[in-house]
Amino acid sequence: MTTKSLSHGLWAASAPEAPPTPELDREIHVDVAVIGAGYTGLSAALHLAELGRSVAVLEAEVPGHGGSGRNVGLVNAGMWVMPDALRQNLGEDLGGRMLSFLGDGPSAVFDLINQHGIDCEATRRGTLHCAVGSSGLTEISERAQQWSALNAPVEVLAAKGAAEKLGTKAFEGALWDHRAGTVQPMAYVRGLCCAAMKAGALVYGKSPVTEVGQGPDHWTLTTPTGKVHADWLIAATNMYTASVWPELATSQVVLPYFNMATASLPADVLASILPERQGAWDTRSVLTSFRLDQAGRLIFGSVGQLGVEAAIHAGFAQRSLRAMYPQLGEISFDYQWWGQIGMTPDNLPRITKLGRNALAVSGYNGRGIAPGTVCGRALAHHIAGNLPISEIPLPVVDLTPDPMRTARGLGYRAGAAALHAVAQRV
Repeated sequence: MTTKSLSHGLWAASAPEAPPTPELDREIHVDVAVIGAGYTGLSAALHLAELGRSVAVLEAEVPGHGGSGRNVGLVNAGMWVMPDALRQNLGEDLGGRMLSFLGDGPSAVFDLINQHGIDCEATRRGTLHCAVGSSGLTEISERAQQWSALNAPVEVLAAKGAAEKLGTKAFEGALWDHRAGTVQPMAYVRGLCCAAMKAGALVYGKSPVTEVGQGPDHWTLTTPTGKVHADWLIAATNMYTASVWPELATSQVVLPYFNMATASLPADVLASILPERQGAWDTRSVLTSFRLDQAGRLIFGSVGQLGVEAAIHAGFAQRSLRAMYPQLGEISFDYQWWGQIGMTPDNLPRITKLGRNALAVSGYNGRGIAPGTVCGRALAHHIAGNLPISEIPLPVVDLTPDPMRTARGLGYRAGAAALHAVAQRV
């Protein structure tokens, strides 16, 4: 078993070459400075540039280094929270607008991919939320009913229909969300970067922001070798925030998530697994996800951090895949990688005002691709004067450090490792 790149694994290996993003080595003036070159930051930069604003993106490492280049690649609609619960928590007006905003997120992603010719293995055949046992079937049925009441194109597949889509009889059914799909996440973020730069945005890699200063009419961002002066500031770093505004991370609980990928499967085996190439995940509390990439590699993910627990999680992944797809035979993984998911108290993203003309969006709760894309677009239109902040359908909140953040994060990590050590054993 190899462990190529524990941070980005298969995605770094199979994505198109990254665009050159030189280090900032001078002092510049722009309309908008963006910290973080992930989905949110690059979507904001792309749309700002298209709206005629000058924009500079400062990335501490390289575009996609954080969660954007590490995840599963499921382009899902909405959030984990049930639609009815979301409207109860936020109110009928804000909750209803948020459901539409995030429910339309996959369309925004695939439209951008088509518009800019982004080569990212985009496949829009929906996703499958797989029911584990009768309780899981009840859950997906209720979720489908609530989305259907909002005219969302979703349907519940009974056990037989789910087995046809999945290639396994391991589940009681599945919720098929036709809005959704899959991408190669690192390829998508690199494509966004290329599109933003082509539109006129400046993107600087290896340029960590070490200091932020607020003047009477502009912001000054300092890096080790340069400065950016800007009228507006967007902090798009989420869980990978370092010294500047660490509360973006400390107000969330860390949920580690790993992925492992096999070699390309033989054609006869590949034909029997996820034949229509939907991405899938299940209803377990410690969920698992599985999907195929363009080269026919089977990618399996679940909660957990690699490192000392890597062998435990790999054993769980092998047992789980063998139980679902015995035709795989002996299972080994060519790639392993992991990242951090930021979990907010209400499992919803939020906007934070960091000062005059300074905004952040954080807390995608494991669904960063579509929400990050549409949130970045919304921030761009707000800064351009086209969209009042009150019309961006996200709650605007102050950041409050979670005093139990470390303990809960360690609890997730230890609990997942303990469960995976025994789960699926026969």
